[in-house]
Amino acid sequence: MKPLRHPCILATGAALGLAFSLPAAAGDSPAALTPTASPGTQALEIQLPKPLFVGTPKNIKSTNLEKPLPGKRPLYQVPAGTTLLSAGRKVSSSDQAPIIGSLELLTDKDKEGGDGSIVELSPGKQYVQIDLGKPAQLAAIVVWHYHQDARVYRDVVVQVAEDADFISGVVTVFNNDDDNSSGLGAGKDKEFIETYEGKLIDGKGAKGRYVRLYSNGNTSNDANHYIEAEVYGKALE
Repeated sequence: MKPLRHPCILATGAALGLAFSLPAAAGDSPAALTPTASPGTQALEIQLPKPLFVGTPKNIKSTNLEKPLPGKRPLYQVPAGTTLLSAGRKVSSSDQAPIIGSLELLTDKDKEGGDGSIVELSPGKQYVQIDLGKPAQLAAIVVWHYHQDARVYRDVVVQVAEDADFISGVVTVFNNDDDNSSGLGAGKDKEFIETYEGKLIDGKGAKGRYVRLYSNGNTSNDANHYIEAEVYGKALE
């Protein structure tokens, strides 16, 4: 039997100007669909922290969980000229008095998973918000909630807006709240297990100055955690 060539994935990649390297033999895996550089693109270079756990996560209950990749995340292609926009930028939050840590830790480029690198927000729906300083067109967002152990953070929603109050022109680039329990609309994205690689989210070319990331507890406890959030793109003149 011929292997499936995932036409919807290939069509999406073509629309984004990405070329995929496909093996001729059967047994394609997600890692086989690795984007290769196309004119006008570059590989996104992400500095990763040290892994803190290994092995297969257990006792994580989710009806909407994505299948983990068999190995490291493939290289991700972004428009040429994409840079890290969020380093050192101001962070605000729905929880102005974090239980542990300070909001500045989210953009300090420290992604290690030790206790001194983690911000803990109160239980329930909470968000952190990054001010990029000027409007930008986004290519990717990478978030590290926690990676001392494997867990899933609930109702992860990532939005972009031009105004700090997120009243108009809000663009949602990621939403895995499939039952709309957080009241931001039902999302179709998958929940994911936290690892040292962080979660890479497609910026979808959204334009805005502010990036807001929501969560609503996790599979280990009711708290919300962040280690780092990186926003990549191009500043708009």
